[in-house]
Amino acid sequence: MSTPFLKALEQRRSIYSLGSKLPKSKKEVTETIKTAIRDCPSSFNVQSSRAVILYGAEHAKVWEIVKAALKKVMSAEQYAASEAKVNGCFLAGAGTVLFYEDTAAVKGQQAAFPLYAANFPTWSQHSSAIAQFAVWTALAQDGIGASLQHYNELIEAELRTAFGVPAEWQLVAQMPFGSIEKPADAKTYMADEKRFTVRGVDSKL
Repeated sequence: MSTPFLKALEQRRSIYSLGSKLPKSKKEVTETIKTAIRDCPSSFNVQSSRAVILYGAEHAKVWEIVKAALKKVMSAEQYAASEAKVNGCFLAGAGTVLFYEDTAAVKGQQAAFPLYAANFPTWSQHSSAIAQFAVWTALAQDGIGASLQHYNELIEAELRTAFGVPAEWQLVAQMPFGSIEKPADAKTYMADEKRFTVRGVDSKL
């Protein structure tokens, strides 16, 4: 079975060989990212997902901050390998999306719906995951490679200062993107029997 949507899901892959060229203008890419996030669902339509979209020198600043943070907590040998990875897989790209969740919006939902207060932080993370996946898939449809990274605690304070991020926004993920210099390797799949249980379907189908 195949539909345009399922094909799009197949096309979305983690791309670690990125270049700085984009097949579309920065304005078009920015609009794609905004639209993808805007149209994502969220619990009680709270719309708590936030994004900082960076290009060029501003994009590079993220990964210089990452390298500086890693250097503080790694041995020289460990850092050398990580520096090469950051430079080649992330910094080499054209841009980065920083994904945040607005904790003020989440707290507002907790106050408005106390019966579900304990669930809203988890639902907020669900919303963020959907937004990340939507952006990733939309970029892939435009021929733009991306991957998803999580250096959160190491860099959140520095990013807040560097980009004027509101205190209420909690960093969830970083998505470097750019031209696809090398496609992803073939994807392997776990056997369906280990992942799915289906009941109530005619065995003849």
